[in-house]
Amino acid sequence: MNTYKIRKIMASALKNLSAYDPSELPSGAGLKIGIVVADWHRKITHNLYQGCFDTLEQNGVKLSDIETIQVPGAFELPYGAKVLASKLKLDAIVCLGCVIQGETKHNDYINHAVASGLTQLSLAAGLPVIYGVLTPNDEQQALDRSGGKYGNKGVEAAVTALRMARLKEAVGDSGGTIGF
Repeated sequence: MNTYKIRKIMASALKNLSAYDPSELPSGAGLKIGIVVADWHRKITHNLYQGCFDTLEQNGVKLSDIETIQVPGAFELPYGAKVLASKLKLDAIVCLGCVIQGETKHNDYINHAVASGLTQLSLAAGLPVIYGVLTPNDEQQALDRSGGKYGNKGVEAAVTALRMARLKEAVGDSGGTIGF
């Protein structure tokens, strides 16, 4: 039987997307979590980081079990995550960044490359690599989603990391490549 509850999905304009029920979240006790945070749009990404870090700590992850590195921008998140995955035994990695839409399609290329890179790393390493990257139209939307009126995507990324790390543990995924 599926243990996940089906919830009605609503537009971000209607609620705080970072609200969660702590009683439904698995404990982070004993988990080792990596966080890669982009410095580009520092005011926004460091708000994401604080939300992520606080959520992990509030849900049982020891401070000594959280490893953080900074990279210049969102494009460098996949490499930063690869460095953490190859050097440390982690249960999940959260990648935090922000790519604000500009006057060109530059943001589309960056967003696609980052999403693809993190997905490939996650599958190849057999490790949950969480996409905590904001892709707003403007700075105000980014502020609204990095601790503003629509919550903090860093909190959401931390919740996802805890859930995925425990899922990996529950099904006994040993990581690595899967043959089809």
